[in-house]
Order: sequence, then structure tokens, then C-alpha cells
Amino acid sequence: MHDTVPPGWPEEVRPPGAPDWERTAVTWLYDLVPPDYRAHEVLRRYPVLLARFAADHVAAGLEAARTGWRTVRVELADQLPADAIEAAMTAYEREGARLAAAARGVEVVAGALRGERWVPRL
Repeated sequence: MHDTVPPGWPEEVRPPGAPDWERTAVTWLYDLVPPDYRAHEVLRRYPVLLARFAADHVAAGLEAARTGWRTVRVELADQLPADAIEAAMTAYEREGARLAAAARGVEVVAGALRGERWVPRL
């Protein structure tokens, strides 16, 4: 990754200042939210607001994955074989990791959209 972006910067988004970087940020943010969000003109018009909606959506998904991981074994143990429970736990873990990375990406992209610049520390 480019050395002018903070840790967690999504690979799909060009670095701030690069040609079309905001367009790549908006495209990436829309990929994180439900398709119906594209119908809201205000989100197209204000990428910082889109980032806020994406942050909220990703946070809700992350919380759902964490809740599912904590409860699936107890709630479905009588209804699923052990291998299905273990596969579900693995799926929740992977989804949780993906969403945690997306949350960090939204955070740093939102900062850049607000004009914040990252300076690496020595």
C-alpha cells in the first residue's frame, strides 16, 4: 500500500490526492451498504455522510457477528450437528474480521474525506 495512507486504508481506494480518489472512496463505501442506499441523493451528494451511513451499517453488522458467535452454540446446539456449529463459528469469525477491517477502513477514509491528512510517525 502507498506510504501516504494510514494503516487500514482499503486497497480499493486510491490515496487522497490521487486522480479520482474520492470516486474510488465513494464506490468502496457504497459496496459496504445495502443497495437501497444508492437511492438517497443526499448520500451521493455528500460523501462524508455516506461514510457515516457506512460506518453505522458496518458497526451493526460487526455487532451482529459478535452476538451470533457468542450465542449460536447455545441456541442451536439441539438443532444442528456439531460440525455445522463449528462451521458457523468459523463463518462468524471470518465475517467479524472482515467487518472489523471494513470499520477501520471507513474510519480512515471518512477522515480523508473530511480533509484530515495522515502523517506517518518516525
